[in-house]
Amino acid sequence: PKPDLDTDYPLAWPISGRITQGYQDDHPALDIGAPYSSKVYAAGAGTVIYTRWARTGYGFTVIIDHSNNLKTIYSHLKGSLVESGTYVTRGQTIGEVGSTGNSTGPHVHFEVLEDGEQVNPLNYLR
Repeated sequence: PKPDLDTDYPLAWPISGRITQGYQDDHPALDIGAPYSSKVYAAGAGTVIYTRWARTGYGFTVIIDHSNNLKTIYSHLKGSLVESGTYVTRGQTIGEVGSTGNSTGPHVHFEVLEDGEQVNPLNYLR
């Protein structure tokens, strides 16, 4: 099912799944496990600013600029369904769960940046 689109919180969950690794100093993101090829949704409306293979071990990655000092990063994707420069809406399908890059199984590595700093996504998700 699609994530909750309640607008009381800045961001919606990008996929339905379970957290397999939480946010901590040496892992400033959430890893959310889900079946391979599951749809990945934009956590909020914004402009796609990056959609390609990241050489950092992140594998196929999409980055969305939400223009409210927030950016979201979705990594280890199977692929992207959007192109850089595209405006996406909250809950729009942007890709599929994969296991690309430095990954041990199908999941999405989900980061939130506020003013360029990695922050705990759980503080922003509904």
